[in-house]
Amino acid sequence: MVRRRPFGHKFGVDFSAYSPKPWHQNPQGCWINCRRNKPIARRPLAAPPSREGPRINGMITVPKVLVIGADGEKLGVVDTDSALAMAEEEGLDLVEVSPNVSPPVCKILDYGKLKYQEQKKASEARKRQKTVDVKEIKMRPNIDKHDYDVKMRSVTKFIGEGDKVKVTMRFRGREMAHQELGMQVLTRVREEVDEIAKVEASPKLEGRQMMMVLAPRTS
Repeated sequence: MVRRRPFGHKFGVDFSAYSPKPWHQNPQGCWINCRRNKPIARRPLAAPPSREGPRINGMITVPKVLVIGADGEKLGVVDTDSALAMAEEEGLDLVEVSPNVSPPVCKILDYGKLKYQEQKKASEARKRQKTVDVKEIKMRPNIDKHDYDVKMRSVTKFIGEGDKVKVTMRFRGREMAHQELGMQVLTRVREEVDEIAKVEASPKLEGRQMMMVLAPRTS
């Protein structure tokens, strides 16, 4: 019977000295392949979901807090359990309003009502925000009185609504040789709305058009 030599004898390596287990855990906690000496790639743990808004009731874990009553009276520094009992006795919530001081400041109030009021204020603020539009009014150098009056009423209306107005003077054919007529009309427009509007962009010729931008005066 032929006796087989151990694997690796040609290379002078005794594999019996190696651990029979192909994997072991290093001091850093990574599993390593003994034969390849490479750590296993693992998916990173997802961060815990963050919560918006202040901590309330049982979420407050500090030992002591400075309590402000529902009527705004300062009740002093007490342990958190006592503060929670005070809020529960009044049928309200304990809300952490200043977490970055020592001890944190908590107020006894109706958190549901507070949240509703904050949402209502945010909604009203969004309604008050107005997007400024740029309205365009087109004129001609030889515009007649009726058309001029109609367009000036539109200019006054747009400025009164808080919008900007771009007055465009259009030249055709030989009118380009008399640009001063268009400038006179734009100057007249500027003077008539001077009390409610200011010139944001002075008259400028671009091709066959001369443009001027008016903006509402801030009170």
